[in-house]
Order: sequence, then structure tokens, then C-alpha cells
Amino acid sequence: MKSKLLITMLALIMGIGAANLRVLVVTPTPEMHCESCENKIKSNMRFEKGFKKVETNLKTQEVSITYDPKKNNVEGLKKAMKNIGYDTKVVSDTELKKKK
Repeated sequence: MKSKLLITMLALIMGIGAANLRVLVVTPTPEMHCESCENKIKSNMRFEKGFKKVETNLKTQEVSITYDPKKNNVEGLKKAMKNIGYDTKVVSDTELKKKK
């Protein structure tokens, strides 16, 4: 019994059987100007359902949001960005390729 529980816990930790993740890349309006803008996005997006990771790039003006599509979608994430003051234009929404 203990070994089955241990195997199940390890599978969950390692992501075996986990849902496929997606990466949404958007450009925000108004543009991000500084580290404070980046931190505002990062600190607020982490509370969204299905959120896994967010990366910002001031140079390209892109925000990459990794999320679980079973828990959220593009429209939900765009609405979350709108709630913190940013309209967004979708650059891409792609499935995250798993490392083998």
C-alpha cells in the first residue's frame, strides 16, 4: 500500500499524466516601460486559474504565459490582463512541448 502511494506521489511530482500545457504570448497595451510594469503583470497573473509561469520581455514587448488549458483559456487570460490595466493582442497560443 505504501509503495503504491509513493509511486502515485512521484508521478504527480514528475508530471506524469499531467495535462498538456499551453503558452500564450501577448503584446500589452499600454507598453511595459520598466521593471515595475513587469512586476505588476507577474505578481497579478500568478493568481489566475491554471497559471504555471509568466515571462516578460521589455525589448520585444511580449508577455508569455504558461497555463493549463483545462483550467483557463485565452479569453480568461486576456480578461485578467485587462483587469490589471493592459489590453492585449495575441501573438501565439501553442502547446508546450514536453521534454523527454
